[in-house]
Amino acid sequence: MTNKLIPYGKQSISQDDINAVIDVLQSDWLTQGPKVPAFESAIAEYCGANHACATNSATSALHIACLALGVGIGDIVWTSPISFVASSNCALYCGASVDFVDIDLETGNMSVVALKEKLAIAKQNQQLPKVVIPVHLAGQSCDMAAINELAKEYGFKVIEDASHAIGAKYKGNPVGSCDYSDITVFSFHPVKIITSAEGGMAVTNCETLDKKMKRLRSHGITNHPDEMTEPSHGPWYYQQIELGFNYRMTELQAALGLSQLKQLDNFISIRNQIAKDFDKYFTSQGLEPLKQKSESYSSYHLYILKINFTTQQQQAQMVTRLREQGVQAHLHYIPIFLQPYYQELGFNKCDFSQSMQYYQQAMTIPLHPSLSSQDIDYIKQAVLKTYQQLI
Repeated sequence: MTNKLIPYGKQSISQDDINAVIDVLQSDWLTQGPKVPAFESAIAEYCGANHACATNSATSALHIACLALGVGIGDIVWTSPISFVASSNCALYCGASVDFVDIDLETGNMSVVALKEKLAIAKQNQQLPKVVIPVHLAGQSCDMAAINELAKEYGFKVIEDASHAIGAKYKGNPVGSCDYSDITVFSFHPVKIITSAEGGMAVTNCETLDKKMKRLRSHGITNHPDEMTEPSHGPWYYQQIELGFNYRMTELQAALGLSQLKQLDNFISIRNQIAKDFDKYFTSQGLEPLKQKSESYSSYHLYILKINFTTQQQQAQMVTRLREQGVQAHLHYIPIFLQPYYQELGFNKCDFSQSMQYYQQAMTIPLHPSLSSQDIDYIKQAVLKTYQQLI
């Protein structure tokens, strides 16, 4: 097995997926054709949301979601530090400032207790956030009902960063239904649950937000008569009514995404089966996976173990040794506030004790539908053997 690397995540591409992309290549439309709105409609229908806005990445979707909610200079946005940097960078792009809410160590998700405490202090200091961005780590939803209650109490908007969580459920409803949020963002990067090669989607139940995001993804341009400042000059006419971006998804990406969507439930079922197998094996050996809450059905983008490493060197040795054995162990994520850019903004790791403890314990192991039963057994044995050698 040492000459074969088992990646922590991998796309599953079928012949139907390939054919869908070829069909677009042979069509008249490579961009701004019928596949993008078809993909948007399919995602909205799957999630039970009213609208969906496709973009070239989840990062772009997070950016325009913030802008659509009016985030700008002087505003404050809060998110989880255990995420990829895009979850906080999106607010900085808007000229806002960013802060972090510590996590629940059991799940890795934003702690509602920490959020509530931080909001009470922020209200006293007149420094309340305009937007809070909970991150559904590894595919499990945050406690969105509790966060929504705090949003009502303190007056902030909510963007769910569900980059890991397409196909997941919370309280029986799909993540993306926006029952407890203003906007939900998905990622279709190749290591995610389904892929459009690169791509993202922002779903919402608000028509105004959807229209705003769709303008922003395409240069701030519109040709809708009710949005223009004067009557159309002719069939060619359009107006730029605000400063936007080129964040559009291509027809190729949308065709792949549409085809992949047909396999979404199957992919998630397989991921859950593998995760259940891992849970049973590793817990019997004294290793602790992230806790799954009863109200959540995870899409299991990632499988994360928490291990009581005594030093970071020991943690690094375990990841290195597993990779030498062909198992691409990883760590998701480095707390964002530890990044040099954010250190220059003045963040202190002592303010986020649970995130730091998580960082010192976490390790990701491979989980994706392409794993064979032999791969799964090999991963289990390699992890346990290496753990026993080091710990």
